[in-house]
Amino acid sequence: MSRLWARFSGIFSSRALVGMDKTGNRYFARTEEIDGVMKEKRWVVFKGEQDPTSIPVEWICWLNGQRKKAPTPEEMAELEARRERVKLNVALLKKEEEERKAKEGKATSIGKTAGPDLKSFMRQFPTDSEGNKIEEATDSKDAPSDKNSKESQKQKEVPEYIREQPESSEPTGSGESFRPGTWQPPT
Repeated sequence: MSRLWARFSGIFSSRALVGMDKTGNRYFARTEEIDGVMKEKRWVVFKGEQDPTSIPVEWICWLNGQRKKAPTPEEMAELEARRERVKLNVALLKKEEEERKAKEGKATSIGKTAGPDLKSFMRQFPTDSEGNKIEEATDSKDAPSDKNSKESQKQKEVPEYIREQPESSEPTGSGESFRPGTWQPPT
């Protein structure tokens, strides 16, 4: 019981204030012995509501042990100024982009663009996933109605380098018939 009381009182007596962020959150550290090894414990005491999203990235890194030294106020001010410069640059680039699009006659608001033209996109691919040629819908009656002529046409559409490939020793299939522990490597 005395060990528990000593540990409980040690939490409040041996803590050291390491720093504060601009929202008023205070960061503490304490070194304690655990199983004969000295370890540093780090934590934050929130000002007001406990909102973890109010912790700056630099302090999160320090809390998680990714940084050895806590961020200094000068470093935090420098990083905040850099973030503001980046925001201004982004706003300037968005404005320039809008002006450029307005000059081209394509005045659209940022973030709301028309969807892609899927028909022109699909025309780039002359075959479907199975290697069959995709035919556009036509009203002509030239299409072969015979099964054999369709099969010979499919063979002509498959490139020669695919038809003449040797059997591969790599596993193939959809995985539907897979049973754990049954596959053996090729010998």
